[in-house]
Amino acid sequence: MLRILWLDFLGLIYPRLCLACREPLVTGETHLCTGCRAELPYTDYHLLPPDQNPLGRRFWGKLPIRHALSYLRFVRHGRVQHLLHELKYQGQRDVGTALGQLYGFDLSAAGLAANFDLIVPVPLHPRKLARRGYNQAAAFATGLAESMQVLASNHALRRTTNTNTQTRKNRAQRWENVATVFEVDDPAAILGRRVLLVDDVLTTGATLEACGAVLLAAGASEVSIATIACA
Repeated sequence: MLRILWLDFLGLIYPRLCLACREPLVTGETHLCTGCRAELPYTDYHLLPPDQNPLGRRFWGKLPIRHALSYLRFVRHGRVQHLLHELKYQGQRDVGTALGQLYGFDLSAAGLAANFDLIVPVPLHPRKLARRGYNQAAAFATGLAESMQVLASNHALRRTTNTNTQTRKNRAQRWENVATVFEVDDPAAILGRRVLLVDDVLTTGATLEACGAVLLAAGASEVSIATIACA
């Protein structure tokens, strides 16, 4: 009882805020308020058979993947866009970790955690990593690893070229931009592993395709993908 009262007192002075709407959280809420949890646009793709998953169809004929997963649907000017903006541009690394934990619990409850041996985030170039201070995909991977009890490696893949932003490029331009910029840093860590490749947002899928192809070429037994959101 004293501990609860103390936490409530601290909450009055240093309120914990919802990561999506920035309103104060109440006792019993973590990361996201009850309202945002109810209203976030979940995909629930992890509940569909792989051959009925519309996200997986985007990779047909391009990359052989086992599971195509995304936690949320990207909605412009909505809560998801705010979460991603906080994660990528406002230094809020905890957003990625928290969303990874929440999604990891859902994937574990659906029995999917046992399908992965290693979680690998899409890497940033060292120059961009130094400027941002962290890799947003790695933050998401950390949360997934914690809740699914699966090993994560932030160094399995390396980005060799500091490419331009993908934001205003079409699919062909995105693919050309990233087709040859990734390599496996430690092939022994990949060989024979069922890899879950993760990123923050899936748009055309060009970056994930490039990374997935490199992982399979290095000997991964299979590759799945998971993102915070998909457009």
